[in-house]
Amino acid sequence: MYYPMFFDATYILVLIGVVICMIASARMNATFNRYSRVRSHSGMTGREAAERILMQAGIRDVRVEHVSGNLTDHYDPRSKILRLSDATYNSNSVAAVGVAAHECGHAIQHEKGYAPLAIRGSLVPVANFGSTIAWPLIVIGLVMNSNMSALLLNLGILAFSFAVLFQLVTLPVEFNASGRALKILGNSGILYEDELKSTRKVLTAAALTYVAGATSAILQLLRIILLANRRSD
Repeated sequence: MYYPMFFDATYILVLIGVVICMIASARMNATFNRYSRVRSHSGMTGREAAERILMQAGIRDVRVEHVSGNLTDHYDPRSKILRLSDATYNSNSVAAVGVAAHECGHAIQHEKGYAPLAIRGSLVPVANFGSTIAWPLIVIGLVMNSNMSALLLNLGILAFSFAVLFQLVTLPVEFNASGRALKILGNSGILYEDELKSTRKVLTAAALTYVAGATSAILQLLRIILLANRRSD
């Protein structure tokens, strides 16, 4: 009997992706935890820094709110709410200020009509649908022995490709937001130069988690294509 999804050498690609993501996540957590213990000279909390940055950028219609969880910080462009997590909202560390400034970077991107952010937003429903439907189509296409197998596999690959595309478009959005954050923090004097170096390490570690996620998704897509080609032989 053919077990393409359960016993296959291409699983090495999945394992590589998992290891890369685990390393990136561990580095992010370790870096954030290290610099979350370093108080910024200004004493500003993440919330205060975010509110000041938004005001200086002339953005007055974005609310800063608290959200539960650890490093669940995000900017919601639909409701124009910047949400800061437990580790960021009331913390005055250089790590917290950096993360808050990064999320402000997304709000500024939205305000200025930054193209990659708009593209990513338009891809959200397609990527979500693709992620949901891709694996059922792929599994059925690999297991079935019928004329429909190739069609289902190709549809599954196409659906998963949209999810991968979303991951790739996310990269310039995240790197740009971090670049904006570091520039703002330096120009505004919220952080000193030596503090900026620490914050840059935090934001770089965070950005690498997105790189790891995109790499893992690409490896998954490559595995699916290899299995599909083998199935057609």
